[in-house]
Amino acid sequence: QVQLTESGGGLVQTGGSLRLSCVVSGRSFSSYVMGWYRQAPGKERESVAAINWSGTSTHYAESVKGRFTIARDNAKNTVYLQMNSLNPADTAVYYCAAGAVPSKYGNSWYGALYRYLEPWGQGTLVTVSS
Repeated sequence: QVQLTESGGGLVQTGGSLRLSCVVSGRSFSSYVMGWYRQAPGKERESVAAINWSGTSTHYAESVKGRFTIARDNAKNTVYLQMNSLNPADTAVYYCAAGAVPSKYGNSWYGALYRYLEPWGQGTLVTVSS
């Protein structure tokens, strides 16, 4: 089991940028597929972005494509979410996610992520004002 610690949230105006960070402690970071999810008030938690073990493959929700970038640094046990061109619809608590997806899934890693999710971190609040 791993522990996830998110940071970087805050209040930003429409059009602004934020970078979220998630430090992972516990088992080997490079063996985990990582992702970011968010939950807005009154809505279900949704996947925002994900990245495979080595950082060579990523997946984004349609709503954030071209605006958000996920990256990881396996030497620092950290995953990042760079968020640009923010708008009020991006307001939510953002959660880091780790999935011990076996390497056998190869290019199908994203589809397997939800099956292997570790317990969530505490989340970090992002508020975008209009």
